Amino acid sequence: MSSSNAEPRSAAQPPEAAPAPRSTDEVPRSTDDAILDAAADLIVHLGVRRTQLAEIARRAGVSRPTVYRRWPDVRAVIGALLTREIQATREGVVLEFGGGAPIDREAFVDGVVEVAVRLRDHPVLGALLRSSDSDLLLEYVVERLGTSQRGLLEALRAGIEQGQAHGSIRAGEPVELAAMVLLIAQSTVQSHRMVASLLPEAAWRRELATALNGYLAP
Repeated sequence: MSSSNAEPRSAAQPPEAAPAPRSTDEVPRSTDDAILDAAADLIVHLGVRRTQLAEIARRAGVSRPTVYRRWPDVRAVIGALLTREIQATREGVVLEFGGGAPIDREAFVDGVVEVAVRLRDHPVLGALLRSSDSDLLLEYVVERLGTSQRGLLEALRAGIEQGQAHGSIRAGEPVELAAMVLLIAQSTVQSHRMVASLLPEAAWRRELATALNGYLAP
């Protein structure tokens, strides 16, 4: 498009331009978030095995020592990224489902199913699940109880206690019930591709909710 009819821009209104590459001295948001955002972009587009610390630093606009001061290697960066994204997903659902208001079993299960759906469809977690580079996801999700899972367990425990006080969730040690709910939802998310032809979206949601309601009902 010709610029001959464009209005002149004053000094107070500089011309718009594509953002310049970020330098080591100029990082948006926090440095941690810039690094994790860069790692997320690389995982989605290149996969875990091709995600290197030097490229993470370059995309984040920071030096490699800046990354090393925060995390010792790529696996630690990705672990922190998973923790951030899982926590943000959970908090987003909590806000949408009443912001911590007292809940009964059905509302609790609805929230669990929604978190499961959003994590299942999350770009980073989805890339890990779909690729052959899933060993790190297995390490952080299956083989050990990481920070992100502890956060989920705490949220599940609190919701179960509310449901027990309401009388719609059966008696039992809340932490134990929360651990089993986590296992049910987590295995459903991890295996969804295997049964996608048998469980379309609506059925997937419905059957997960049915399983959780059946487990938690008095």
